[in-house]
Amino acid sequence: MLINDMKKINIRKKKILIRLDLNVPMQNNKITSYARIKASLPTIKLALKNKSKIMILSHLGRPIENKFQEKYSLFPIFQYLKKKLKNTNIYFIKNINDAININYGEIIIFENVRFNKGEKTNNTKLAKKYASLCDIFVMDAFGTAHRMEASTYGVGMFAKIACAGPLLISEIKSLKKSIKNPQRPLITILGGSKISTKFNILKKLAKISDTTIVGGGIANTFLAINNNIGKSIYEKNFIKLAKNLIKKYNIIVPIDSRTFSIKNKKYKYFMKNSNLITDHEEIMDIGDQSIKKFIKIINTAKTIIWNGPVGVFESKKFRLGTEKISYAIANNKKSFSLAGGGDTLAVIEMFKIKKQISYISTGGGAFLEFIEGKKLPSIEMLKQKYIKN
Repeated sequence: MLINDMKKINIRKKKILIRLDLNVPMQNNKITSYARIKASLPTIKLALKNKSKIMILSHLGRPIENKFQEKYSLFPIFQYLKKKLKNTNIYFIKNINDAININYGEIIIFENVRFNKGEKTNNTKLAKKYASLCDIFVMDAFGTAHRMEASTYGVGMFAKIACAGPLLISEIKSLKKSIKNPQRPLITILGGSKISTKFNILKKLAKISDTTIVGGGIANTFLAINNNIGKSIYEKNFIKLAKNLIKKYNIIVPIDSRTFSIKNKKYKYFMKNSNLITDHEEIMDIGDQSIKKFIKIINTAKTIIWNGPVGVFESKKFRLGTEKISYAIANNKKSFSLAGGGDTLAVIEMFKIKKQISYISTGGGAFLEFIEGKKLPSIEMLKQKYIKN
C-alpha cells in the first residue's frame, strides 16, 4: 500500500496537525480507560523529538454539532496529557479559529472537532481551515478512518502533505497479517449484542476462519433457530440468515448459559443447557460447559481474531465467560492474537492482559470494516496524497 509514512518524511521543525483517536470512555467527566490515549503517545513524542509545532485534533462521543456540551469536552484528556508530558508546554484551544502561534516543541490540543459546524458532513470550508494550520497533516486515528469527515478526510485532501502516523501504519500491517495469510488454525471469537451490526463481518470471518465462536446477543440469534430463548436479546429478522450461515460454516454457539429471571420482585439466577431456557429467563453469559468447549478450541489456534465480549461482562455475576475466554486467548503463547473494538479494549484493561495480546486495534467500526474488505475513506485519501521519494 503506497501511502506517506510519518517516520519516513521530514517533519523536523514543521507545523504538524495530527488527527488522533482520543475518543475514550468517560464517566462524570472522568476518563475510565486510557488505552487510546496511551496508544497515541508515541506519535506525539515522535513529533516532539523532531521539534515540530504540534496541533492535535480528535472527537469524543456524539455531541450535537455546533453546540458545546461539557460531557463531551476534551479538557479532561488535555489535563491527562499535561501530566504525561510534564516538560512540554501544552495549550487547550476551544475554538479552531482561535489557534495561537506556538514555539517548536509545543502542543495545541483543540476542543472536540464534533462541536465544529460541518465536521461530520466533511464541509469544505472547515476542511480547508484545518489544512491552513499546518505544513503536514498526520492521520493517525484508525478508529475514525472509516468516516469521511472534515478532520479525517477533507483536511488531508487540502493539506500540502498528508501522511499516516505510526499507529495507523501498525494497524494496517497487523490487520493484513491476520486476514491475508494467517497461520492456521484461525479461530475467531465474535461477541456483542446485535448480529445486524456485525452480520457482514461475521460472514467474512466465518468464511476465512477454521472455527468461529459466537457469544452475547449474536449467539442468541443462532440459538433462537431451534430453541426458546425467553426474554434474551436477539434479532428475529436475522434468524433465517443465521441458519444459512451455520449450515455453511463452522460456527460454534454456547451449549449452556447463565440466565436470570425476576419473580415476585426477586432476582433468580440459573445455569442450564441452552435448549432449556424458559419464557421468563434472559441469557446473560455462557455456561461452564461452553467455557470448557471454547477454551479447548482457542488452545488449538495459531491465529486469533477477537471482537466483543461473550456476556454482560459489566456485571460481576455475568463476567465469568468473558473472563475465562480472555485469559485463554492471552495464555495461548503459540498464536498471533488480534483484538479490536471498544468493549474488547475495556475487557483487556479489566483483566490486565494487554501485554499478552499480540496486537490490540484501537478501532471499532474501522476494525470491522477493514476486515470485511471495505475501502476506508481516510486510507483512500492517503493513497491519493502519496508522494514518491
